[in-house]
Amino acid sequence: MAGTSRHDRAMAQKAKQQLSGCSDPVERLRLQCLTRGSSGIKGLGRTFRVMDDNESRSLDFKEFLKGLNDYGLLIEKDEAAALFRHFDRDGSGSIDFDEFLVTLRPPMSKSRKEVVMEAFRKLDRTGDGVITVDDLRGVYNAKYHPKYQNGEWTEEQVFRTFLDSFDSPYDKDGKVSKEEFLNYYSGVSASIDSDAYFILMMRNAWKL
Repeated sequence: MAGTSRHDRAMAQKAKQQLSGCSDPVERLRLQCLTRGSSGIKGLGRTFRVMDDNESRSLDFKEFLKGLNDYGLLIEKDEAAALFRHFDRDGSGSIDFDEFLVTLRPPMSKSRKEVVMEAFRKLDRTGDGVITVDDLRGVYNAKYHPKYQNGEWTEEQVFRTFLDSFDSPYDKDGKVSKEEFLNYYSGVSASIDSDAYFILMMRNAWKL
């Protein structure tokens, strides 16, 4: 995806600068994730998913704290407790981590969300809600990739690398869900101030 690595660097820089003057615990966590680029929030989601042994899709405080530490986020215990209370709205002692990730995701305007979903639907050719290598075959042309042209990579490797950019850095399964796609683009979106520019970028990138 053209331009995202440049945006990633700009966003990571911006997030680092904002972090020093930020006291809101949710915003601090969001900025810490964004210093890792577009896939930062998605990576944290995957860390939590790995820890969710009983597949309850929820975390207690101990799991929450361990997840933050495992992901390498430097956070004081009392700050983590304040964060946990913020997400544990019903006071049940556990948080729903899908809800957690949606809250953590940098907000996107309705028009940005619509264009991201339009791209997702175009890529998800089978309509099963997940993008795989097979979905990409008719949509993404691997033959223009420099590593395919010089014989270094096969078409399959080009597709897989492409999917990996949306996938989490720690658990690449070659499948990209709607949530992961949105998480990725909410990261990209955070680095682009203008709605018009973001939409144009998406339309050009995906020929929408």
